[in-house]
Amino acid sequence: MGLLDILLGRTKPVAPDLDQLFALPSAAVTLEAAAGFRPTGSGAVCFAAVEGAAFEQTHREVQALLDADTEREGRPVELTRDGYGYSWLVSRRTPNQLPELVNDLHAVNSAMEVNGFGPQLLCSLAGFEDERQGRRLALVYLYKRGTFYPFAPVPGTAERRDNPLELRVKAALADDLRIEQDLNRWFPVWGAPGL
Repeated sequence: MGLLDILLGRTKPVAPDLDQLFALPSAAVTLEAAAGFRPTGSGAVCFAAVEGAAFEQTHREVQALLDADTEREGRPVELTRDGYGYSWLVSRRTPNQLPELVNDLHAVNSAMEVNGFGPQLLCSLAGFEDERQGRRLALVYLYKRGTFYPFAPVPGTAERRDNPLELRVKAALADDLRIEQDLNRWFPVWGAPGL
């Protein structure tokens, strides 16, 4: 970063650090103790739409890699598109397999990155729920920022967030995850598969 960048207030972009995903299992313990949310076993990786043979080959490689897991039941990774045109690779595990889910998310992100699709990666998320109160929550990892934020849709409503819950989760997980401090970057992920 040069002197002109410093004078103009420009900052160097944060490099993605996929290893941050491995902090999710310990954060899940804190999240359950602080707010009563437990893992759902679902997670997803979101990326801008990609077409072509190179992406199809990458998707087949990821599918084959995760199919090799003999402990998994059913299809390991499902490719879907949301109503906003973004693509999602969704992984489903049992709720007690959060470390394995994190490995899946890391493998999908890494395969996309290695095959040249890093610029299209947007975020990854792991789903959590409070069964007693019927609430759901996602811990969202922003690929280009290397940070997490909570996303808590209000149950039974169309596109409303539980902002007080999100702020409580932010405070509870401050020591476990690298939390995104700019609240303007806490983008809603309405209709995200895996949530």
